[in-house]
Amino acid sequence: MPKETNKETTEESKNETAKMAKKKRWKRIYISLSVILGVVAAFVIYWSVGVYSALDKFSDPEPTKAPIEDAEATPVPIPEWEGKERVNILLLGGDARGLDEGQAARSDSILVASFDPVTKKAHLFSVLRDTYVSIEGHGKGRINTALTLGEYPLAMKTVGDLLGLDIQYYVYTDFEGFKSLIDAMGGIYFDVEKDMHYTDNADGNRYDIDLKKGYQLLDGDKALQYVRFRHDAMSDFTRTERQRNFLQAVSKELQSTWNIIQMKKILESVQPYVKTNISVPDMLKLGQLGVKSHVASTTQIPPMDLIAEDRVGGASVIGIRDEDELRSFVQTTLQEDNTVPEPTASPSSTPSGSDNSNKQQ
Repeated sequence: MPKETNKETTEESKNETAKMAKKKRWKRIYISLSVILGVVAAFVIYWSVGVYSALDKFSDPEPTKAPIEDAEATPVPIPEWEGKERVNILLLGGDARGLDEGQAARSDSILVASFDPVTKKAHLFSVLRDTYVSIEGHGKGRINTALTLGEYPLAMKTVGDLLGLDIQYYVYTDFEGFKSLIDAMGGIYFDVEKDMHYTDNADGNRYDIDLKKGYQLLDGDKALQYVRFRHDAMSDFTRTERQRNFLQAVSKELQSTWNIIQMKKILESVQPYVKTNISVPDMLKLGQLGVKSHVASTTQIPPMDLIAEDRVGGASVIGIRDEDELRSFVQTTLQEDNTVPEPTASPSSTPSGSDNSNKQQ
C-alpha cells in the first residue's frame, strides 16, 4: 500500500477520534448543566411551595372577634385592595405583658406603611401612641386603646381616620415575634447613637435595656431593647424615630439575596407570633411590590408643629391642633421622596447680575 494512502487513513482516524472526544465532552457538559438546572428548578419549586405554605399559616382563618365592651357597636368595614391603587398596611407592635389569655393586647407601637404601586414609593408613618383621637363608638381616647376596644378592624379605622387613608391590612406581632424575626435574619448591623440603660422589674427583668453606643450587630433581644427605649428627654418622640430608622434597616436587609433564599425559614420562625388579614395571593403581590419599592420618607404623626399638649383626667395626652391640616400634611408627605437629591447650581452658572450685564451688551 502506498505511503500516502496510509497517511490519509491515519489522519481520518485521528479526526474521527477527535470528533468523538468532542461529542463526549459536550455530552458531559450538557448533562452537568442539566443536573445543575434541575437542582435549581427543584430548589425554586421547594422554596416557592415552602414560602407559600409558610405564608398560608399567617392569615387568620376566621374574622377576628373583637372584645368590644359595647355590644351594640356596629362592625367596622375594611376596605379592599384591588392591587392597583395605593395600599396601606397598619403595623402593630403589641405589649401583652400582664394580660390573661384571650385579652386584647395594648398597642405599644403603631406604624403605617403606605405603598404606591405606580411610583414604587413607600412611606412610613409612626403614630404616637398617646395621640388623643375619636374612636368610633367609644368617644375620645388614646389611639392605642382602639386595639383593646375593637381589635384590628377598629384600630385600622381609627388610625385611617386620623391620617385620611383607607387602611386595607394589618400585621400584628408582640415582643417575641419581633425578636424572632431579627434572630432568623442573623441579626442587624446598626449604629446605636448612645448608651441606653433601663431596669424593667416587670416579668423578672426579662425586658431590661442595656445597650452601648456604637455600630454593632444587634440580635433579637438587643434590637428589641433599641426600639423600646424611650427614657430620655424626648421620650416617645425619639423612640418612634428610632423605630422608623430601624425598620428601614430591616426592610433593606430582608431584600438581600441571602435573606430571600432564607425566606421560608424566616417566615416559619415568626409565624407563631404574627397575626394578619393579608391573604397568601396578596402577600405575594405585596412582596413583589415591596422588593421593587424604596422608602421615600419616614414621618412622625402628628408632626411637632401640629401637637397640642393636653391633659385628660389628670393624665397627659397628645392633642392635635388641626386634624384637617394633619390629613393635608399626610397627603403632601406621600408626594415627597427624600431619597432624590436636591438640584444644585452648576459651577458654570453665572449670577443673575452677570446675565443682565451680558444682555445689556
